Amino acid sequence: MKRWTLTFSIFLSVMLAAFAVAGDSSHLLREIEAEVPAFMSTWERIVNIDSGTGDAGGLAKVEAVIVQRLNELGAKVEIVPAKPAVGNCIVGTFKGTGKTRIMMMIHYDTVFQKGAAAKRPFRVEGKRAFGPGVADAKSGVALILHAVKLLHALNFTEYGSLTVLFNPDEEESSLGSRNLIQEVAAEQDYVLSYEPAEGDIVTVATNGIARVHLTVKGLASHAGSAPEKGRNAAIELAHQLLQLNELGDPDKRTTVNWTVLRAGQKVNVIPDEARAIADMRLSQSSELQRVQRQAEKIVQKHLVPGTDVTVKVENRRPPLPRNRASDEMAETAKRICREIGYQIEPAEMRFGTDAGFAYNPAGDKPAVLESMGILGNGYHTRDESAEIYKYAEIDSIVPRLYLTVRMIQELSGVRP
Repeated sequence: MKRWTLTFSIFLSVMLAAFAVAGDSSHLLREIEAEVPAFMSTWERIVNIDSGTGDAGGLAKVEAVIVQRLNELGAKVEIVPAKPAVGNCIVGTFKGTGKTRIMMMIHYDTVFQKGAAAKRPFRVEGKRAFGPGVADAKSGVALILHAVKLLHALNFTEYGSLTVLFNPDEEESSLGSRNLIQEVAAEQDYVLSYEPAEGDIVTVATNGIARVHLTVKGLASHAGSAPEKGRNAAIELAHQLLQLNELGDPDKRTTVNWTVLRAGQKVNVIPDEARAIADMRLSQSSELQRVQRQAEKIVQKHLVPGTDVTVKVENRRPPLPRNRASDEMAETAKRICREIGYQIEPAEMRFGTDAGFAYNPAGDKPAVLESMGILGNGYHTRDESAEIYKYAEIDSIVPRLYLTVRMIQELSGVRP
């Protein structure tokens, strides 16, 4: 018996005994409890496969696991290349007897490099699981697969269609999958996204992500014998960064932080080019235009004569703004969780996710809810010495599986 199997047997007995439940809730919890060992096996298997963004071999291995499970469950499976990104999107569709169209989605790429899984394989210590991508977002992959398996075991088909979508490039802004996400989401009534939750929450609003590119062109010259003949692009870049340091707007939840700087090739040459990139987060899409206009006006003031300065805002991911449909889904989630004594609250988060691509700003459909995944922390931390901060909370598996199964039932118009 694996060590985590014994840990779960003890832990789940205590946790389930604490739930004040009756009737159908108790029955579903027993079904979920029986499914946990299989969930853990799937989770361990995919965490122990390196699948960093761009890792063709690792992504293909995780894809094979997902496709096999979907085929076993009777899904109609479509494989869609995510060009220009590496890997494929996987779309599985189940046809039901009802009318409601529901989609669950998550990515299966991680921020970790090849060799991370061999160096720090999946393990459980107490109530926490560790391993590269254990929370972001291998846990979401396992949650979707086993929630569908539970629905299948319960013979629940009262939805009109149940679609699951897995993409391989979310950690690089979903450049190859964003169009597919938008197209498939546009056909849905509801979309549930399974990024991990930072606490007992579901997310009703996320930030958008953009980059601000600053480029300075100068003139090279010898730094020792003729520095006065040059036009120092690095000095002008520093000047512009100081001028552009207040592009954010706290009242609109817009932040602009300069994070990458490059200038010069050799110590004895005045640099003729310098570049900087800023990370921009926004809750309102109109901020893209506002920052572009303001930055263009600011960079007209030069410090180094003869330099040329350009600035460009690049939209990478739209926000999921606060909206009525997401709020209503969150209220449904809160009510469902109360059935098992689990308290959650809606939250607005500063990160950006694929939920922004699924959201349709022109209408109420689909309604989108984020952070349906299990709880965790330190998702992008790569420093091995900080591993204590990279984990997933195993005691959130049962309530989050329960939430997913019951959400599908409720959204399908069925109240057990």
